[in-house]
Amino acid sequence: MDDRAEPAGDRRDAGLSTKDLLGDIDAAADPAVAEVLSRYFQLQPGGYGHGDRMIGVKLSTIRALLKPYLRADLPLSDLEQALTSPVHEHRLAVLCLLADRAARSRKPRTANPAELQAIYELYLRSTAYINNWDLVDCSAPQIVGGYLLDEPRDILYALIRSTSLWERRIALVATQYLIGQGQTADTYKLSVEVLDDPEDLIHKASGWMVREAGKRVSEDELRAFLDRYAPRMPRTMLRYAVERLDPATRRHYLQLPRAR
Repeated sequence: MDDRAEPAGDRRDAGLSTKDLLGDIDAAADPAVAEVLSRYFQLQPGGYGHGDRMIGVKLSTIRALLKPYLRADLPLSDLEQALTSPVHEHRLAVLCLLADRAARSRKPRTANPAELQAIYELYLRSTAYINNWDLVDCSAPQIVGGYLLDEPRDILYALIRSTSLWERRIALVATQYLIGQGQTADTYKLSVEVLDDPEDLIHKASGWMVREAGKRVSEDELRAFLDRYAPRMPRTMLRYAVERLDPATRRHYLQLPRAR
C-alpha cells in the first residue's frame, strides 16, 4: 500500500474542503519567495501592508492549486471564515475562488443570482480582510462590479468615501466590470471623488480605470474628462490615464499648467 499523500488534483472523489485548499497553499510555501513578496507588498513597518503575513506562494502557483477547487462548491461559510486567516496567500486564494464563482453565477448556462448575491454580501462583510491591492484587484470586478451591473450603485459611493484605502480602491476597481459592459459613468464620477485623495494607490487605480474606459468604450469621453480635470489630477493618476493616448495628446495633457 502506498502511504504517500495524494496530490490536490487527485482528491476530487474524496471530497474537497476549504481546509484542504489552505493546506495545499501551506505546502507550497517558500521562505525565499515570502521575503521578496513581503517587500513588494510593503509589509515592513510603515508600509501599506504592515501587519500582514506572507508565506511565499506566487499568484500563478495559487491559480494552479485552485483548479480542482473551482467546481467543488465549497461552503460559503467556510470560505468566509478562511478570509479571516492571518496568511495573505490564504485570503488571496479564497478571493480568486469567490471571483470565479461570481463569474459563473452570471453566465447564462450556470446562472445563480442567489449565489451571486450571497458572495457579494459576504465580500462586503469581509472588507477588513481585503487589505492589499492584489486582494482587491483579483476580486472586486467580478464580485462587486458583476453584482452591481443590474443593481443601484449607491454602495460604490459609500465605499469611495470610506476612511479605508482598500474600500476606496474596491469602489474604483469594481467598475472594471462595468466598463467591460460599456458603462463608464460611475468610473468617471468616482474618479472625481478621489482627485484630492492622499494615497498613491488610489491615484493609480483611478488613472487605470479611466484609461480603460477610454480604451474600451470611448476615447472622446476620456478626453472630455481630461479637458476638465487634468490640471487637478494627481500626477500619478494623470500619467496612468493618458498612457494609451497618442504621444502628442499625452504631452498636451501632461504639460497643462497645474491647478492650485
